[in-house]
Amino acid sequence: MIRPESLPEVLPEVLHGGLIAHRHAGFWRGVLIEGPSGAGKSDLALRALDAGFRLVADDRVVAFTSGGRLWGKAHETLAGLLEIRGLGVTPTPALAFCEIALLIRCVATPEAVERLPDPQSATILGVSIPVFDLWPREPAALAKVGRMLQSLGVPS
Repeated sequence: MIRPESLPEVLPEVLHGGLIAHRHAGFWRGVLIEGPSGAGKSDLALRALDAGFRLVADDRVVAFTSGGRLWGKAHETLAGLLEIRGLGVTPTPALAFCEIALLIRCVATPEAVERLPDPQSATILGVSIPVFDLWPREPAALAKVGRMLQSLGVPS
């Protein structure tokens, strides 16, 4: 079992984005949410929390590798905090860390999402993870995140 005390295999990298996690078969599988400021990252995370996901990090994700896998945790100054536009920064129960299973790239318009995209991946700290584009403001956005996880073998 990987413990947060374990030394990372490479130096951590701070990513601009959020990290939410879904529990399956005793393990937390993380969804890294990236996009420009105001794209809807925290809004998507908030809806996911209401649907049973857990917060790991909002705004800054410290990514590191261990055991050849990619992991993420909150930046220490932001741990347990979630920005909710119109309300402010609020304390929110959060996991200490989780494996990052996929990356969601928030796009500005629904037209920016390809109808039938070819599989994409991104390499972060030498680890390749699947990537999906998503317009986070659409009503089905959270259902799509669940289906993306299912495509990786993680039931939602």
